[in-house]
Amino acid sequence: MPLIGQQTWQFDSKPVLLGTGTIVGPKEGKGPLGMDFDEINEDPYFGQESWEKAERRFLESAVEIALRKANVNREQVDVLFAGDLLNQIISANFAARTMAVPFLGLFGACSTSMEGLALAAMTVDAGFAAHAVAATASHNSTAERQFRYPTEYGGQKPPSAQCTVTGGAAALVGKNGPGPRLTHATIGKVVDLGIKSPFEMGAAMAPAAADTIVRHFRDTGRTPDDYDLIVTGDLSRVGLPLATELIEEQGIFLGDKFKDCGILIFDPDQAEVFSGGSGCACCGVVTYGHLLRRMQQGELERILVCATGALLSPLSTQQGESIPCVAHAVVMERGSEG
Repeated sequence: MPLIGQQTWQFDSKPVLLGTGTIVGPKEGKGPLGMDFDEINEDPYFGQESWEKAERRFLESAVEIALRKANVNREQVDVLFAGDLLNQIISANFAARTMAVPFLGLFGACSTSMEGLALAAMTVDAGFAAHAVAATASHNSTAERQFRYPTEYGGQKPPSAQCTVTGGAAALVGKNGPGPRLTHATIGKVVDLGIKSPFEMGAAMAPAAADTIVRHFRDTGRTPDDYDLIVTGDLSRVGLPLATELIEEQGIFLGDKFKDCGILIFDPDQAEVFSGGSGCACCGVVTYGHLLRRMQQGELERILVCATGALLSPLSTQQGESIPCVAHAVVMERGSEG
């Protein structure tokens, strides 16, 4: 697995996605991508007694779906990479307790889906695992309670705010299969341009997304023409134009092939989605649901998915700190050839 340029890994064996799992809540199921998810759970509590326990079940269920689709059992999983937004990544930790497989916990905020996928691909490519799972989850009510105000409080939000996606996403990575194949990953640097408001996540994350995307092109020598789609995780309607401007300042023009999962997942006329979706599950469910289906149907041959994460905590926000952000990108290619 050579390092290409400064920040990009090239996976020589081109590990494959053997199976993916996506499960979402009712609001996501009513959105324009509802038909692309494996399951829609109409009960945001998921039969549990708290939002946090529900989030854990979303993560567990996504993994169960991915394994079932790949016809792989839990005992065949060599390592689980997982993380979430809650303190001490409790959704991932407790789900790993239930699964009882080797576990490495991650915190990349909303970049966790592609961080985990990059690590899973690296582990398989290097021969340390035959089967590696990357999983994440988020829940609107847990994120609001932790980072802003509980929904019961009824606090007014500005239009720049985002709606945390309720759902779980998981990918099983292996050595051989029909694909799509994972060929590269560009690991992002932490970027912080001084934004402090937790209601401005799109603007805060845009510079990190732009930095990783520009670095990917410089490391690989590729251009936007080499991709059918370049998608960010959850910049939404505020952050995507900012990222576009920052990338164009570096002489790279992405045009209409530059999209954002936070914009795709919700209809802008849906109630209380504000500038679009966010959360760990946002990039995961859109990628493993909607985008993967488009690849399987032959509409997309090669895509670059750049998940974006704001690395704040309630404590750092209360102390007036700005928001450090990071973005990690993975290349997916259709079929068995790179």
